This record gives sequence, C-alpha cells and structure tokens, in this order.
Amino acid sequence: MAARKGGGSAKGGASSKGDWRLRLLGALVLAAIGAGAWGWWHLRHWTPERGVYAVQGVEIGADDGEVSFSALKAIGADFAYVDASASAFARDPRFVENFEAARAAGMEVGALHRYDPCQPAGTQAANFVTTVPRDARLLPPAVELDMLADACPVRVSDARVESELMTFLNQVETHTGKPVILKVTPPFQSRYAVAHKLDRNLWLVRDRFEPAYGGRPWALWTANSALATEVAQDGLRWVVMQP
Repeated sequence: MAARKGGGSAKGGASSKGDWRLRLLGALVLAAIGAGAWGWWHLRHWTPERGVYAVQGVEIGADDGEVSFSALKAIGADFAYVDASASAFARDPRFVENFEAARAAGMEVGALHRYDPCQPAGTQAANFVTTVPRDARLLPPAVELDMLADACPVRVSDARVESELMTFLNQVETHTGKPVILKVTPPFQSRYAVAHKLDRNLWLVRDRFEPAYGGRPWALWTANSALATEVAQDGLRWVVMQP
C-alpha cells in the first residue's frame, strides 16, 4: 500500500510540473501576440519626431479617397505631393480637386508623375506638363521610379531606360523651371543605380527606419507608407523633408 501511495505522489508531481510548463508556454505565447499587436499599432501610428524633422507632409492621390486637407493641415502636414499623372496617358482623377484643396488649406503643393520605362519619354512628359500648371509657387516636381523594364512588351535595354529618363527630366524641368526630385524605390535603384548617375535630389522610401540605399543624403523620405490617423484610417503616405 505504501508503495502505491508513493507512485501516485510521483505521478501527481509530474502532472503538476507539466501543467506549470503549459501555463508558462501559454503566457509566453500571449506575451508574443501582445508585443506583435503593439508593434503593429505603433508602426501604423508612428511619425518621425517633429523636433528632428520639422517639415512633414503627405503624398496623396485618388486611391486615398476623399480627404480633408484642412484636417491634414491640423495634424501636422505642412505640404502635399499630389499624384498627377502616370505613364503616357493616365491622369489621377482627383488631381485638380486635391491640388486646389491642398492650396486652399494653406499647404505647400507639388505634383508627382509615375514613370513607365515602357513608354516614350516625350509622351510621358507631355502628359505631365498638360496636367500640371506652370506655377513658380509649386514645389519641385517629383517622378516616381519604381517600375522596371522587364515587363515591357518590347525589350528596353538599361541604357535606353536611362537615356529616355533623361529626356523626360529635361522636358519636365523646362516646363517647371525646377529640377525634378527622383522618388526612387529600392528595386529601381538596385537595377539602374540612378541615384549614383543622376545629379538630382532624392526621395527615398522605407517604413520607420531612415533609408540609406541611395548612397547619398536624401531630400524627402516616405517614413510611413500607411499612417493611420483620424483623417484616413486606411493609411496615408507620410513624408518628411531633410532638416
């Protein structure tokens, strides 16, 4: 009888030890889930410190829906880059409305073109200059360089991409009277190294952490590509200027 009691006690001790381990594992899993949720929430609501980056703003387009620019101004947006045109013929359907609303809210305004290496530079430049008014008060124009030529229906060499891009820049700069800012994504920079070849200010993109892939100082930085605010819960592209 004594032996059976001893065996039962040992079995009960092992069971208690196993329960303790399960409880510890459960607590660790819950802690990890909580930390992940907090990290996600923090990233969605994070903007760089105003004391370091005094001038901050947004990139805005039709995909962002209807946005109150006075509300954007109230939460700290000093400027807005408005999506204007893309490729050879596409135009942002809300460009005029967003452009005028941003100005009415007292924000500095610039316009952006999404470059398409598959389309002729001259046609793309014509699309931009017929969409964006010539106005000395505008911020320097910006061109987004993200699309690679790999998907073009007709092969476009890297050298051709670079020469056509220069043609586009020259024509847009003639229209605006200001040098274009290159909004370069990591894949485009990795492929064409335009940050090293073209003497233009850079606009780089990286959530939360300051980007360095341009190899030289940037002028603009998209620091949060999906900022959640009371203005737009779906996420805004939050941009800061170099101090």
